[in-house]
Amino acid sequence: MQNNFYYIGNFSNIYKNPSRRSEVTSQIIYGEKFKILAKNKNWIKIKTLFDNYKGFIKNSKYVEKFNPNYKVSSLKARIFKKPGIGTKSWLPLASKLSVFKQNRNYVKIEKNKWIKKADIKKVNHKEKNFTKVFKKFLNVKYIWGGKTFKGIDCSALLQIFFCYNNSFYPRDTKDQIKYTKKNSKKRKFKKGDIIFWKGHVAMCLNSKQLIHAYGPEKKVVIMPIIGTINRIQKTAKLKVNKISKIKY
Repeated sequence: MQNNFYYIGNFSNIYKNPSRRSEVTSQIIYGEKFKILAKNKNWIKIKTLFDNYKGFIKNSKYVEKFNPNYKVSSLKARIFKKPGIGTKSWLPLASKLSVFKQNRNYVKIEKNKWIKKADIKKVNHKEKNFTKVFKKFLNVKYIWGGKTFKGIDCSALLQIFFCYNNSFYPRDTKDQIKYTKKNSKKRKFKKGDIIFWKGHVAMCLNSKQLIHAYGPEKKVVIMPIIGTINRIQKTAKLKVNKISKIKY
């Protein structure tokens, strides 16, 4: 069971164990490539190929043949039954799409599934402005294990920039800390600095402000860098243990 497959549901929780009562550890989004490690009637154990993340999803909504040529560049892209007739379903940022038909304003990705051209870019498009990507999620709800417009956690907010740009970056903060190179022990922060605590991460938008998916605020917020460091030290008894830099 080592064949490659592609998920074609809008997005799905990845569970630690094969049960909806189990912990949600991450999510898989439309067009994401994975391997099947084990399978039963209701669940499959998968490994996502972008970041080698393992977990369980419901046994449905995937295909073996898929040729992505576009991706979602908006925070979310509405799915249309046909051009001009919308549904209540949306695809999240960085979803990979196999476009096989186009008209002036829409592209077709499946039978009875269209997406607005304004919401997509070519699959190899690079977004070098990381602040633009992070700010798309401003005020999105904080959800442990989330990585979409419905909810996102701190490590996913950092990872999604690399995911969109087709570059590897670990999913969990503990692995991100190990993966990134440490900067000098400076305290003059700059745009693009990544600040790590045990179990938490935030990204600097400039020398004064950072952005993060922050549990106590229950959403993605922009906050003062020094004030946030002091608040986390006071409330969670955690000190900054690494400062790195976004490189792409």
